[in-house]
Amino acid sequence: MKKSQRKLGIILSYLSQAVHILTGLIYTPIMLRLLGQSEYGLYQLVYSVVSYLSLLSLGFSSSYMRFYSKSKVKNDELEISKLNGMFLIMFLVISFICIMCGIAMIVNISDIFGTGLTSSEYDTAKILMAFMIFNLALTFPNSVFNCIIISQEKFIFQKTVILLQYLLNPFLTLPLLIMGYGSVGMVFITTLLTVCVFVTNLVYCFKKLNTKFYFREFKLSLLKEMWIFTFFIFLNQIVDQINWSVDKFLLGRIAGTKAVAVYGIGAQINTLYMQFSTSVSSVFVPKVNMIVSETDNNKQLTDLFTKVGRIQFVIMALILLGFTFFGKQFIYFWSGKGYEVSYYVALLLIYPVTIPLIQNLGIEIQRAKNKHKARSIVYLVIAIINIFVSIPLVHYYGPIGAAVGTSISLIIGNVLFMNWYYHFRLGIDIIFYWKNIFKLLPSLLIPVAFGFISESLLSYDTFFKLCIGGFVFSAIYILSVVFLGFNKEEKNIILKPIRNIFKKKFNN
Repeated sequence: MKKSQRKLGIILSYLSQAVHILTGLIYTPIMLRLLGQSEYGLYQLVYSVVSYLSLLSLGFSSSYMRFYSKSKVKNDELEISKLNGMFLIMFLVISFICIMCGIAMIVNISDIFGTGLTSSEYDTAKILMAFMIFNLALTFPNSVFNCIIISQEKFIFQKTVILLQYLLNPFLTLPLLIMGYGSVGMVFITTLLTVCVFVTNLVYCFKKLNTKFYFREFKLSLLKEMWIFTFFIFLNQIVDQINWSVDKFLLGRIAGTKAVAVYGIGAQINTLYMQFSTSVSSVFVPKVNMIVSETDNNKQLTDLFTKVGRIQFVIMALILLGFTFFGKQFIYFWSGKGYEVSYYVALLLIYPVTIPLIQNLGIEIQRAKNKHKARSIVYLVIAIINIFVSIPLVHYYGPIGAAVGTSISLIIGNVLFMNWYYHFRLGIDIIFYWKNIFKLLPSLLIPVAFGFISESLLSYDTFFKLCIGGFVFSAIYILSVVFLGFNKEEKNIILKPIRNIFKKKFNN
């Protein structure tokens, strides 16, 4: 049952991502034209500032799985109920603090953004900030119910809710944009859907999973252990906020909202890119925690790390190479004129982030082993350096400079340091891992050759031609990887269902 939940969870994850991208392909160009570059930049700027309040979670949501797994091994239902109660109270308190901090931010909004905005933009920014803060405050208690659903490996329900959220968002937002409500209409719909998701998760946990919450007899020792564990996850969240939000903030203060909009398009592509990798690894989080809790077998963890990494590499390489060859024209058709630089911003972000993305199951292994402290400290130091490097780069090179600063920090921390750490401190056989990844590289030669030839000889002057080119490239890539790159087990996963379909057809 759990295995089928994982398989269907992965399928639904990629279906939801496909829906997210397809709706984005249609919705984003319309949204950009209805909003205009300045208002879209304002929306991105306010979001980048409000997102810093997500740090109030202090990393506690990431620790739930570890402590749930320990209680589950003991088969102690009362302890699980106490854990649920403790987490819910903590996040309700955090939600209240978020609202208080948000009110302070709205009151002092002119000090936050400086002279980078006009007076009308300040008025809109206050409304956007109010909705975003309320939306964020709801996500804190919702994360408790979401963690409970994941801990019981109910991936089908969880991924279906996400899929519906992706489907409904553009369909509900577009009418408000057409009616002239602009970015305020966008954040209103986002907040409305967050409320619906929260209520849905709450009802599912109580009615379907029979989740119990025990609000007495909290163990202070458990809270202390939890804080020691989550503190370094909290540091890692600070790093993520610096890497993915500080560039927009610096651009907003130094270069204005239009520069934020240009960077925002490249960053949006990077965000979608990153979500594709977590679609696979997220469903293996409970399994990683159970392996560590029961046996802590490094060979078993290395095999799982490598297996998931190969799947992720195949998926990420398709998107990476496809965007490299077709991305420039795609951004032109998708975003319109004025966003040409966004292509280079996206490339500078997605190339260095690819390696940590195909290794992101390692983050869960670190947390399960309680060995995530060094990573958090090193990442924090590098992220701070990123700020000081990015300031002069933004002054001289605008969005490109901001992306270069982030790329440098990603290469040093996420690529060089982490691979050393996985091998020598975590017990993962990283040499075995990369040998298995490199075995896939020869299968990329044919699609890469096609990409260069098509880029040189063919003209993608219409969106239809671009779609045809992308489709042919994807077909060549898939065939090449399946028949030249996959091992027997991976080929069987892909080809067995196809053989079964043909057998049934001929038998009938």
